[in-house]
Amino acid sequence: MQTSDNAQPQAVGSPRAVRLNDVAPDFTARTTQGEKRLSDYRGRWLVLFSHPADFTPVCTSEFIALARQADGFAALGCDLLALSVDSLYSHLAWLKDIHQRFGVKVPFPIIEDPSMAIGHAFGMVDAGSSDSATVRATFVIDPDGIVRAISWYPMNIGRSVDELLRLVTALQVSDRDQASTPAGWSPGDPLLEPAATTLDDAIADGDGEAPWYYRERGA
Repeated sequence: MQTSDNAQPQAVGSPRAVRLNDVAPDFTARTTQGEKRLSDYRGRWLVLFSHPADFTPVCTSEFIALARQADGFAALGCDLLALSVDSLYSHLAWLKDIHQRFGVKVPFPIIEDPSMAIGHAFGMVDAGSSDSATVRATFVIDPDGIVRAISWYPMNIGRSVDELLRLVTALQVSDRDQASTPAGWSPGDPLLEPAATTLDDAIADGDGEAPWYYRERGA
């Protein structure tokens, strides 16, 4: 499929802000690696993240950090996809400058969203907003296209790449083992068994040292 130089992203809109367990709104848009459709990522995990503007300090630090950890996401079967209202040519100039000045080649695509169609579809930008200056949102989308985690940061605070890796890992382990992850969980730590939801189940769990509502499972 070909797009003209002034083509705008096309998104399947959502009547409200995207919430956990929603199907991620599909879209087609130009990126720094050609035209991409969100549904093309089905079958893999995806971190879709927005940044307020190219050539800004916090965003530059995030892109360098994400690029350096790209192999870690790939090892989890997870792709990275960035989004900004800036134009494709601005994205390309910024990535070229990052490569020249920092020696880092950004391996993931950046979407151009000048009309904010994708930002509006995901609820990143309020319908009445004239710009996306406050947007720094992250969506973790599972292989079925379901939004499994959402985080929002202000313009002046950078995201933790290590936490994003931990989050994707925790979601995958929780799905695989049908268990929960406790506070501060890291790979290799014990998991938490689902709590009993009926009195009979609570009684059946016995009177051991661990309470029926907090039972660890070995890693």
